[in-house]
Amino acid sequence: MTEITLLHHYATRQAESRSDAVALVLGEELLTYGELEQASNRLARLLRESGCRRGDRICLFTPKLPAAVVAMHGVSKADCAYVPIDIASPAPRVAKIVQSADPGLILASPEAAKLLGELHASGELDGSVPVGVVAAPELPVEGLDTAFSWKDLDSFSSEPVDTLNGGEDLAHILFTSGSTGTPKGVMIKHSNVLHFVSWATSYFATKETDRVSGHPPLHFDLSTFDIYGTFLAGAELHMVPASANLIARKLADFIRSSDLTQWFAVPSTMTFMAKADVVQYDDFPRLERVLWCGEVLPTPVLIHWMERLPHCTFTNL
Repeated sequence: MTEITLLHHYATRQAESRSDAVALVLGEELLTYGELEQASNRLARLLRESGCRRGDRICLFTPKLPAAVVAMHGVSKADCAYVPIDIASPAPRVAKIVQSADPGLILASPEAAKLLGELHASGELDGSVPVGVVAAPELPVEGLDTAFSWKDLDSFSSEPVDTLNGGEDLAHILFTSGSTGTPKGVMIKHSNVLHFVSWATSYFATKETDRVSGHPPLHFDLSTFDIYGTFLAGAELHMVPASANLIARKLADFIRSSDLTQWFAVPSTMTFMAKADVVQYDDFPRLERVLWCGEVLPTPVLIHWMERLPHCTFTNL
């Protein structure tokens, strides 16, 4: 059995013993642990053939998608580090992040076409950094050449990939707003996340039958707990669709229809759901844990949730 020393080992271990178990859900799209393992192995080989070397940074221009999680794992298996990009940010800000990250390659989905087009038009993407297409056969950006697309994965072996990295190597870089307004990258090692995820899954007794929410975007650090904590336990990660992100009623419907056992959100989300009164008394019967962090949760809001969900535990992370 795979020894857990790198973040992608969580999904690998599950694939070794439970390849048909569901790892990811987004709407009608399902991805099993076996499918995640095989696709990320193929991507790692493709990245290496495309010139990526150990320690390279790879920028991910993609929203929260199963293919983005495949990309994160493929980058890790290629001994590289991923840099999630907020594709809703203004192009000048993203340009600063890309300059700071100094990537060896960019992985982008069609949802980032407008942003990439602006960067290309401004000269920030001049062809010196190759661009690969995620989750699609092509990228609709006029004049921007791409090195490969998702369809090229089929040309590569899905067998396990040999890696050189260890726990003290860089896993990813998350960019904050920066106190001066200039984005600053926080360099996070595999061991940093491994220690936290190991503690958290033990503390909350996360199990294979759990159905965990994936609410924050990939450039937000809470997402690493959702993703890797779920995979350590062999549970299911249910990604919140973008269409529900800011609509209280849809978020409540999502918790119900997904039969979530864990809901993890920022206090502002819990506050606007409380104000909209979308959580009913004894709602979400399968929900066991409500978690939050990132800002202050007003006490009246917490009371609102606790009164309606007496069967849940509540934890400020």
